[in-house]
Amino acid sequence: MFYTPEAGHGLPHNPMTALVAPRPIGWIATRGRNGQDNLAPYSYFNLVAANPAQVMFASTAQKPDRGDTKDTLGNIRETHVFCVNIVPYALIDAMNMSAAPLPREVDEFDRAGLTKASCETIDCARVAQAAASLECRMTQVIPLEGNSNFLVLGRVTGVHIDDACLRDGLFDPALFGQVTRLGYQDYAVIRETFTLARPK
Repeated sequence: MFYTPEAGHGLPHNPMTALVAPRPIGWIATRGRNGQDNLAPYSYFNLVAANPAQVMFASTAQKPDRGDTKDTLGNIRETHVFCVNIVPYALIDAMNMSAAPLPREVDEFDRAGLTKASCETIDCARVAQAAASLECRMTQVIPLEGNSNFLVLGRVTGVHIDDACLRDGLFDPALFGQVTRLGYQDYAVIRETFTLARPK
């Protein structure tokens, strides 16, 4: 089949997010100027450069109490920092719980029964049980086409890694079952990996 986004696909559900998959989940923690913590998962997330390390995520929805965006971007606009947490399979239910569109005064860490840990380089909480956490300073917020679509870029200023997620000195997502996002309401877990050397 072929379709253009303008004409529509004629399928029961939009296949776009299923076509671009799996996508890593950035479980993003922020803190507002008033000290209120927030935590929410974003699957429009990725590393975009390694030296210096930089990440991106896109916020594509809004809440009535946040104007044109959600709590995550609202807090980042106030403080210019955020922390990306990597999701192990053991925390999938807590991650899903934190995706609910809750009032801004609700702390998703507490609601999901998660332990907060302090960041080292920024004023923000992180998920203590996460496989890894990336402390970030926002460098750009870029409006995208469409309503409430924003691209956020950040520079990594600190990295936390759970030692149990290392195998022979390498970070191994299969050790903890890193959770990734597919299309629709589907997810995948990394259980098996393989190595493929680049040709010379």
